[in-house]
Amino acid sequence: MITKFILIPVLLPFIAAAAVAATPNKYKGAKELLALLATAANFLAAVFLFGKEASLVAPWAGLGLEFSLRLYHFSAFIILAVAGFGFLITLYSAAFMKDRAHAKQFYAYLLLSLGLAGGAVLSDNLVAMLFFWEALLITLFVMIAIGKEGAFHAATKAFIIVGISDLCMMTGIALAGHLSGTLAISRISLTTNGLGGLAFILLVIGAIAKAGSMPFHSWIPDSATNAPLPFMAILPAALEKLLGIYFLTRISLDMFSIGEHSWASFTLMTVGAITILGAVMMALIQKDYKRLLSYHAISQVGYMVLGIGTMVPVGIVGGLFHMINNALYKSCLFLTGGSVEKQAGTTDLARLGGLGKRMPVTFACFIVVAASISGVPPFNGFFSKELLYDGALERGMIFYVAAALGSFLTAASFLKLGHAAFFGKPSKETENVKEAPLAMMIPMVAISLVCVVFGVWNALPLERFIQPILGARLEGHNFAGWPANTPIVVVTVLIILAAVLNHLYGFRKYGSGIKAVDHIHHAPGLRTVYDKAEKGYLDPYNIGMGITLAFANTAAWCDKSINWVYDSLSPKAAEACSGVIRRLHDGSYKTYMIWSIAATAIVVACLLKHY
Repeated sequence: MITKFILIPVLLPFIAAAAVAATPNKYKGAKELLALLATAANFLAAVFLFGKEASLVAPWAGLGLEFSLRLYHFSAFIILAVAGFGFLITLYSAAFMKDRAHAKQFYAYLLLSLGLAGGAVLSDNLVAMLFFWEALLITLFVMIAIGKEGAFHAATKAFIIVGISDLCMMTGIALAGHLSGTLAISRISLTTNGLGGLAFILLVIGAIAKAGSMPFHSWIPDSATNAPLPFMAILPAALEKLLGIYFLTRISLDMFSIGEHSWASFTLMTVGAITILGAVMMALIQKDYKRLLSYHAISQVGYMVLGIGTMVPVGIVGGLFHMINNALYKSCLFLTGGSVEKQAGTTDLARLGGLGKRMPVTFACFIVVAASISGVPPFNGFFSKELLYDGALERGMIFYVAAALGSFLTAASFLKLGHAAFFGKPSKETENVKEAPLAMMIPMVAISLVCVVFGVWNALPLERFIQPILGARLEGHNFAGWPANTPIVVVTVLIILAAVLNHLYGFRKYGSGIKAVDHIHHAPGLRTVYDKAEKGYLDPYNIGMGITLAFANTAAWCDKSINWVYDSLSPKAAEACSGVIRRLHDGSYKTYMIWSIAATAIVVACLLKHY
């Protein structure tokens, strides 16, 4: 019976998207009402499907391909999370997108994204999954492009970066299917030796790029500046993290056999550690609310990749717990940024200040989710990070140090952000600001409360949602409750205190919350790196475009050179030779006799030398 309902998370958003797109603009509020009803129904369907198992298999596209969907604990959990975020962001958007241009397109593509995400998660066939996965690239592009004036360039950048990673994943799918003899995800079992290793890398590229990991990350800060704010809260902050980490987990735990001391495990942990530090270092120096959050959205992916890469139960559980925790607090952080933007008209931290008293609900939500992402007990982020620290330390001190340093810098940057936006004296932009509309406050409050519940009562998400994903890999462990590794907890508390002291030092030195980390920004050695990074010299996209441009210029130069040889050099050389020959052929009998005698002498000399 459940099989009849397995298509609801896919078809319902699709139908609703078509209905919203067809709604005449003259009916005010109709598109918002349709989107809200559809996402609410989608969420209720996801609640109904959670805890159940079903599969749907049908012939598709010929060539022996199957359209197969599989509902089981992991996919049902992700579907539930996707549907929940979809409803809350739609409710928020009803106020944020009011009277804005392209609002109807935004709702239509939001619903379409929810349906495509549902299809990608439920797909048990790699080609079917690829269909939904690639279609998300279109909605990503359009939802960015309908933003501010410069949004089209950001959308193009996102399309190129994600598109290249998807091409890698496409190649990996073909290779994995060839090696295993099947395209069914649940039946693929490969090693990371030889071509299997290449298939693993190509598939991982697609997964981590979707999640926003380095080096496929630089479109996210550009999109934060230009795209509609709810887009950042639903796609980069929530859906794409859930999809990318979901597929990475399927690759690492189901499709490939990976040992905890294998090169594949080490590679994932290295990518995770680099992403944590590289992105949080950039977040630290940002002067814009949304742009700062965007770099943290990238950095937090590193913790998830690192946790899964440890291939030990505590690390994997921590990575998956952090996946849902990050989707919660990162989405809410973007929502607080959207509230500030709507009410104050700017997200430039230099033009903000004193919002704590004027927007108390937004401020309270910010405090909760900022503490969560910084790993402050007893919020949810603290518990997932402690599990990650434990797993990282089990695999190597260097990975634990990277994760811990990332937490210090995370706390430092959010102290800076909170101080600059919510404390201090009001600016001209904020002196008359009021709290955000109720429709915007409800999602923020709801998500903040979940962050508290998932921390204080972490047995709920761990035992109900996360740990069952591992099955036998859990090895009988239960990681709910207070962290077992007390020394790591002590270090975490010291890290948070160090971040607070660092902020107080910077504030007293510069007298400004926004400049409280400038002593790190301008530290010897870091200043040069930061200068290059801020100019885009370290952006993999810019580097790639530079190499492409150099290649194109070289090819153009070669083309022009060949044309010059044929069109200019050859005719001129032929003309010069013709002139010389004409001058030599002057009709003089004496000249011709000299040529003949000279040629005869040369021939005779050659013959004598030969004999």
